[in-house]
Amino acid sequence: MSAQGRIGIGYDIHRLVEGRRLVLAGVEIPFEKGLLGHSDSDVLTHAVCDALLGAAAAGDIGTHFPDSDSRFAGAASLELLTRVVELINERGFKVANIDAVVLAERPRLAPYILSMRERLAAVLQIEIEFVSVKAKTNEGLGAVGRGEAMAAHAVALIVANS
Repeated sequence: MSAQGRIGIGYDIHRLVEGRRLVLAGVEIPFEKGLLGHSDSDVLTHAVCDALLGAAAAGDIGTHFPDSDSRFAGAASLELLTRVVELINERGFKVANIDAVVLAERPRLAPYILSMRERLAAVLQIEIEFVSVKAKTNEGLGAVGRGEAMAAHAVALIVANS
């Protein structure tokens, strides 16, 4: 196995609806809407999962946790990420770092960024200094800009577990 790192990218988007909790990186954020989906619909954690799975050439989140499987209905996405980290480790890798961005018009996410980074770092088994989370608006453009959805992008670096 090469000692070089492997990079993966991840993306996720979910519709915002009333009657659901808003959860990002396992942090519940007070807001009048939440993200619609089969699990807790944590777009940030889903993007991180896909970035890690991509780096390991191990498919995507839908392959491992399909929405057709009732076991994952309402699942906490940090639990799914825990399983992804285990899979990465089983393949001889460890997480080196994550860089992610959440796209949302509202609510303002800056007060929650540190908590998101802390939760992700704990599950990823890396120091917080290797986990970056940013929040950006979509400048009023598209479904995210109209406040109909939230999206997230993530890049992951994994390295051989020596």
